[in-house]
Amino acid sequence: MTAAPPDSTHATSSTHATNITHATNDAVARIDPLWWSWEGAHGGHVAATALAAVRDRATDGGIRPARALTTHFLAPVDARPIALSMTLPSAGRRVSTCAFTGHQDGKPVLVGSAVFGPGRPGPSYEGRTAPEVPRPGDCPLLDLPVGLAPFAKQVELRPATEDLPLAGGEKAELLAWVRFADDRPLDAGAVVTLTDVLPPALYARWRTPRPVPTAELTVHFTDALDAGASEGWALVRIRTEQAGSGWAIDDSAVWSADGRLLAVARQARVVQGAQGKGVQGEGVQGEGVQDKDVQDKDVQDKDPGDERAALSGGLNHGN
Repeated sequence: MTAAPPDSTHATSSTHATNITHATNDAVARIDPLWWSWEGAHGGHVAATALAAVRDRATDGGIRPARALTTHFLAPVDARPIALSMTLPSAGRRVSTCAFTGHQDGKPVLVGSAVFGPGRPGPSYEGRTAPEVPRPGDCPLLDLPVGLAPFAKQVELRPATEDLPLAGGEKAELLAWVRFADDRPLDAGAVVTLTDVLPPALYARWRTPRPVPTAELTVHFTDALDAGASEGWALVRIRTEQAGSGWAIDDSAVWSADGRLLAVARQARVVQGAQGKGVQGEGVQGEGVQDKDVQDKDVQDKDPGDERAALSGGLNHGN
């Protein structure tokens, strides 16, 4: 599906591969099938689509920057039209809040809310500075398997540390340079997508993939987006703060290439298990769940290079 380029300002942020039709107080949105994940459309992309659909109504034509976006995913979203119904419980001069619900064929698939508000004079503080890592050109290219993450072809990923997906590492954290294949500006919609673009952080500890779908995603935008969208590369970090009882809490952050913090996010994820020797989920079949928390000895006995090679083409070094 062809989509128009996103707008260049934070207040009119949009998502690329999406068509949105407004009808009175509602909107209809469609997801480009290129943004596909395990069982449906990529969650960050779906959330960005919702933001693009509600911003005009909540901000008098998109003139107020987005400050926060919360999306609850009730069911996998497919390529059918999403009917979005919206309410505006608060529309003051300082803050506007829009609540929305998305349906496909009458079935609710997502609910959420977005907060918009203009900037004003106030104190500044930077509590989450960008990590010091090599520049993108000095980092190897990572090709994720299409069967694991079909949407990965829409972005270029260059890990900035030695922590890699499915490498059986010590910590649940991934840090990578990311840019969109279509070179879209890093407006609010693009940043929402980036908060969810890396594999779940637990993948850094595991050796075999399993589905870890997002149940809820909340993104907070910084004022770095107020002056307009950045261009090119973004540095994205995701890490698991806690996991247990089949759930995980992942935190992510997105910085511009010049080190400005663009957004922070937190999501609640469902960690799906595997029965017997198989890992079920969107055609991915493993030889058993061999993660750091369950089979440490097995991880120690294996060569990490073998797991890197299991990724489509492994790590391809180049510019």
